[in-house]
Amino acid sequence: MSMKGYWITLCHVTDVDKYGEYIKLAGPTIEKYGGKFLARGGNQEKLEGDSYERTVVVEFETFQAALDAYHSEEYKKALEYSSDSSKRHLVVVEGL
Repeated sequence: MSMKGYWITLCHVTDVDKYGEYIKLAGPTIEKYGGKFLARGGNQEKLEGDSYERTVVVEFETFQAALDAYHSEEYKKALEYSSDSSKRHLVVVEGL
């Protein structure tokens, strides 16, 4: 049985306009690979560790689908905008 895959991203946006271009490209790419946004920003409260104002959680049907989305050519184009407009930590984790 394949386990679901989740992207968990902690993000600090440094250039809102440029990051907006990342969002325009990343959202459709993530959805193309079957990603479903479970959390996309919103209210949060830091309890431990470093502070990031934005947290995103995306569910994929499989761990491999999550990896495929990240390594896709479409997502690489989106990353060109995020690298100069944000500081991020992104992990792909296998889940239930």
